[in-house]
Amino acid sequence: MHSKLAELIRILDLEQIEQDIFRGYHPQGETGRLYGGQIMAQALVAAGRTVPAARPPHSLHGYFLRPGDPAVPVLFMVERIRDGRSFSTRRIVVVQHGRAIFSMDASFQVVEAGLVHQAKMPDVQRPDDARLARTNQDSHFLTYLMEYKARLSRQPLPPRQHHWFCANGEMPDSEPLLHAALLTFQSDSALLSTSRLPHADKFERKDMQSASLDHAMWFHLPQARVDQWLLYALDAPQAAAARGFNRGQMFTEAGQLVASTMQESLMRLRRNP
Repeated sequence: MHSKLAELIRILDLEQIEQDIFRGYHPQGETGRLYGGQIMAQALVAAGRTVPAARPPHSLHGYFLRPGDPAVPVLFMVERIRDGRSFSTRRIVVVQHGRAIFSMDASFQVVEAGLVHQAKMPDVQRPDDARLARTNQDSHFLTYLMEYKARLSRQPLPPRQHHWFCANGEMPDSEPLLHAALLTFQSDSALLSTSRLPHADKFERKDMQSASLDHAMWFHLPQARVDQWLLYALDAPQAAAARGFNRGQMFTEAGQLVASTMQESLMRLRRNP
């Protein structure tokens, strides 16, 4: 397992300081503002710690309220909204400096059988190992963006992109909550940029204020694993009112749809004085 993945797993192992109150830490050397995927993943773990292990997460809906400060730990306050026969609902408020920086509702469900159908996986083959050898190996995940070369041109592109990703090391079999948390972490890595693709020639990156506003995720298959290659197929149906609307679907190499995401992002052009 790569050291960065090991560190990420370590910070997902939250410290419990009171019933339904947890403390989370950040990767060493992190500066600027906290990565939203990290806070979402930690919030999901905090909620999952209050739910029986037989109820894996099936959805989450979160709002980013303020930038996170990597210099201080965060508190995760979990409220037990409901425990029914099949579903458990939790509300999580993430606090720094006495103020909420993120809030999320998460729902958990006992594993049940039911009717089945799914969207077809895009016809995008994973690159061979020789091409993957040139990807960034020094990270939590091995990743490959299929449209990487096209994006270098800074020309307008359709609001679609395809990322292959896989955890940079073997993961334990017995921790489905950890796999779901790592999927949540990675789900925020490329989503926001999709709605900017048709406008690449209209702004300099430094002149745009970008931030995730909200994020929703659905886990379709509780046995989904992050240490096997997954295709993250992204599109952005609309950008308007200084916001971009982005969607994603995660497929296994065999074509199973394991998770879906939606996110709205801030796309505000800074005005020169």
